[in-house]
Amino acid sequence: MEGQAGQDRRAGPLMAPAPIETDAVIVGAGPVGLFQVFELGLLEIKAHVIDSLAYPGGQPVELYPDKPIYDIPAIPVCTGRQLTDALLKQIKPFGATFHLGQTVTTVRRQDDGRFFVETGKGTQFLAKTIFIAAGVGAFEPRTLKVDGLDRFDGTQLFYRVGNPADFAGRHLVIVGGGDSALDWALNFAAEGSNRAASVTLIHRRDVLQAAPASVARMRELCDAREMRFIVGQVTGYEEKDGRLTGAKVTGPDGVTRVVPLDMLLVFFGLSPKLGLIADWSLEIERKQLVVDTEKFSTSIPGIFAVGDINTYPGKKKLILSGFHECALAAFGAAPIIFPEKGKIPLQYTTTSTRLHKVLGVESPVFD
Repeated sequence: MEGQAGQDRRAGPLMAPAPIETDAVIVGAGPVGLFQVFELGLLEIKAHVIDSLAYPGGQPVELYPDKPIYDIPAIPVCTGRQLTDALLKQIKPFGATFHLGQTVTTVRRQDDGRFFVETGKGTQFLAKTIFIAAGVGAFEPRTLKVDGLDRFDGTQLFYRVGNPADFAGRHLVIVGGGDSALDWALNFAAEGSNRAASVTLIHRRDVLQAAPASVARMRELCDAREMRFIVGQVTGYEEKDGRLTGAKVTGPDGVTRVVPLDMLLVFFGLSPKLGLIADWSLEIERKQLVVDTEKFSTSIPGIFAVGDINTYPGKKKLILSGFHECALAAFGAAPIIFPEKGKIPLQYTTTSTRLHKVLGVESPVFD
């Protein structure tokens, strides 16, 4: 594991604060990381949560906050933001502490079996267990490789949609051929408060990798002249007075045309990066952490991995699969945290008065 010693930091004559002692550190505040707080909380295990983003929610909030999700059990449809809000409400009784905008830089096992964990901002922990729920790792969007274009990143060039209202009434050029590109193109071409002045979708070929229904709808809108689809690649840009005014698009015929725009949105997918997790001496297979399916432990006892970051035979990258993994990981961690308790019995939130107390709810009375 990380070999750099955690040295005392001094602010003037004062010593740095002592490390935070905790039962569990969760790395990742996406849906699976948040549900891990819940499953640990049911076992009366307190957790601290670390995430590199400035807010909880992970990929669903960062990449598609307003896109519908249809496969969360008992919830016919919700957005990434709604799912995050519901999970935060669900874990509120457990009082987890969040350390947002921070990345773990050091993980080192101590002589007493605990783990020393430190973030890039100097926050330190002594944890009995670690739960890695970091999705695909420190994901980064694949960028559009045009020299000088990055000057407009965050002002007129975007790789994600934070607030759709920011793009309403604008002339939009959207680049990409996957679900995200099609979903947002259809969203901004539809009637409503977020409708754009114009939408042009650009992809390098006529075959798109999005859902067939989305592709069919896009072609219907193009036939109705409510949006435009161009086959080609962005090879340059035009600007005036420091503002991006057009994208130079080179088609299959070799001819380059200029497409006017106010905003350029690029959806080439994510480039998963394990980052420093790759240096923690954990067994890794294809940039994913190898775990068992009994308790979702990694190759280092006391470190668990749940969600898209892990791999095992039959693994399916679904949020609901991650939720299942959280339950077994919590039970797998309990003997490490409470060695004196022996086997932890399974209790049900419908009938357990102990769990009702933990959740802060009244126990129902059955006739």
